[in-house]
Amino acid sequence: MSTDSRHAAALASLLGDSARVLTHPQTVEQLSRDFYWYSPVLRKQLDGKVGDLVVQPLNAAEIVNILRYCHAHDLAVTARGAGTGNYGQAVPLHGGVVLDLARMDRIEEIQPDGVAVCEPGVRLGVLENEARKFGWELRCYPSTIVKASVGGFLGGGSGGIGSVAHGNLRDFQTVRALEVVTMEAEPRVVLHEGQAVHDILHAWGTNGIVTRIWLALAPAVEWSQCAIAFATFAAAFDFSERIAGDPAWTKRLVTLFEWPIPSFLTPVKQYVPEGKALIFFLIAEAQCADLEAAARKQGGEVTYSGRYLGVRTRPLLSDYTWNHTTLWAMRTDEAYTYLQCAFDPATVRDQMRRLKERFGKEFLFHMEFWKAADGRMIPGAIPVVYYTTEDRLNDMISFCREIGVFVANPHVNNVEGGGRYRADNVQLLAKQRYDPKGLLNPGKMITFKRQEITR
Repeated sequence: MSTDSRHAAALASLLGDSARVLTHPQTVEQLSRDFYWYSPVLRKQLDGKVGDLVVQPLNAAEIVNILRYCHAHDLAVTARGAGTGNYGQAVPLHGGVVLDLARMDRIEEIQPDGVAVCEPGVRLGVLENEARKFGWELRCYPSTIVKASVGGFLGGGSGGIGSVAHGNLRDFQTVRALEVVTMEAEPRVVLHEGQAVHDILHAWGTNGIVTRIWLALAPAVEWSQCAIAFATFAAAFDFSERIAGDPAWTKRLVTLFEWPIPSFLTPVKQYVPEGKALIFFLIAEAQCADLEAAARKQGGEVTYSGRYLGVRTRPLLSDYTWNHTTLWAMRTDEAYTYLQCAFDPATVRDQMRRLKERFGKEFLFHMEFWKAADGRMIPGAIPVVYYTTEDRLNDMISFCREIGVFVANPHVNNVEGGGRYRADNVQLLAKQRYDPKGLLNPGKMITFKRQEITR
């Protein structure tokens, strides 16, 4: 038997189920990939990187046994949610075991105080539907809600639809608690509550395997969708900023597109007037008529309005927002890619002006508003940028930072470089405590140095 075959047999014996240890090359390759190919830089770095085998645990006890074995045999372990991430979080750089958590998909309960208790493999769309049965809904979710998992979102996501009202995932105590299995000679299940959840959040599975989640929800609202066009981007920005920043409006989404981005959204082209900037809203159904009236008063044209009936609504306007916008741009021209930015609310217009003067049509504005932890409304952006060379892309990033635009760089394959790494190093300190050999998703936390193990 080969070394890989021996490990596969041993892990199958631990699980008592060989069907959940996958070794077929095409299957292993498929489950070693995510959406890193959004980035032309990561595409070159990560193409061809695969694990040696895939293991599909059903519960935390099985994960403890798997990690104990992998620790003893110095096997790398890369956790995988649904594989909808864009930065290569789930791509194993050093082979080993891909730990596919998709089968750990149980919702334990929706607590009366609006906290969901669930396993990491639960799909966000499933959790949204279940929560609404009890009068609750997700506070925020990515545009990949139908496919994305809760654990994957916590491990590598930041915000999304709902962030305009409830902030990003790590704000406002949205994540109440986590149970995490450590990578030690004898793995432990460690509960993180309150501020301690930040030890683990957005660490790409480099410092523990999340097995149980307590996620705060929001009271459910009956929503409407609305698309509004303006003749100029400036007028559209003024209106979207006004709605996003006014607490009198109950909203879940405020997304603004500079032309020609709306022309990329081909399935909804009937709602896209030629040459105009476009805003997509999720607004409380009771306020939709008032929103439409306010838009018309400011020169806007309502091109679509309809009830939101859940994640299967057609058209589902959120399918074209957040990072799905980038996907539609790439379908138009594969040279398009993206950045992730946060503008200064006080100087955003000057920052946008300077970017257009410097880069013109290479830098197309796609704005997403979110509520910051300090209460400010941030004009965020996932701009669609035209890729020519890596140097030109880095020039865009450098210039953004030079003029005070924050950039979380989606073209690097490590936690620190992506811009969401905590300055207090709690993620690194957790890795030093819980993964001293550096076997969890190795290579993705570059400030980590392997600890010498004293026996």
